[in-house]
Amino acid sequence: MNGIVRNALRASTLRGLSSSNGIVTTRSQSARTLWDMCASRQIVKTAPLTSLIKQHDNFYSRRCYSKSHTKAEKELVEFLAEEIVAEKKAQKLKTIPTKLDDFAVSLNGAQVTLEKKHGSDTVHISFNVNHTVDTVDADTEAEVDPRQDGIELGEMKSKPNFIVNIIRGDQTLSFTCSFNNHPGASGADDNYDDIFGIDEITLYKGQHTENVYCVAGEIVDGYLYDLLMNYLEEKGVSNEFADKLIHLSTNYEHSAYVSLLEGLSKFTSGQ
Repeated sequence: MNGIVRNALRASTLRGLSSSNGIVTTRSQSARTLWDMCASRQIVKTAPLTSLIKQHDNFYSRRCYSKSHTKAEKELVEFLAEEIVAEKKAQKLKTIPTKLDDFAVSLNGAQVTLEKKHGSDTVHISFNVNHTVDTVDADTEAEVDPRQDGIELGEMKSKPNFIVNIIRGDQTLSFTCSFNNHPGASGADDNYDDIFGIDEITLYKGQHTENVYCVAGEIVDGYLYDLLMNYLEEKGVSNEFADKLIHLSTNYEHSAYVSLLEGLSKFTSGQ
């Protein structure tokens, strides 16, 4: 469903762009309008397409176009120039922080790791930002009409599954977690307001292999589940921390998307 919603966002934004510049198009091409629909509408008002095209016309006519470029390549380069400018203006965080609470942040492509010492233990958290962007929750998805102009949607967020490893000597206590609006997230009792849940628990020595036993969080004793959630909170993985993790993942996923657009532009233009 997320793909349909993203196309709806692109089509809606494009109508705003076209009406402000007298441009008519048959494709649903528009800025990604990633994280805040209101912010994207402000971009349209403050940075008309005409001015963006003027900024890039001379550059691409001098450096990017040659007889070897096809019509599709030229159109793609022109669109990417506008898209990159719009996405950079929509970015809420230009620089990804190197620390989150007491955790040191490391970035490697789509992979993000956080690590800290907690007494004699090492707490290691890892997640991947690929395919993690969520536009609307399941209760509102059915109400979205892709044909509706000025559609109001919430902020798009990256909510990755994440693994928490608590390492003590040669032993690792591992929790696979996910946010509770994701299908498959275990959660606890409905009376709890945890924003993430434990999906899987395992304990092993040395390296993890397929031979290691693991158990689903949803089938363990309810009281044990609550105690494990309290244990994670003591290690620094609380609701507040999980909310900050969403913020970190959202901004990093957006920056990765902008980098992809820039790389696509260079590849297409032959730079």
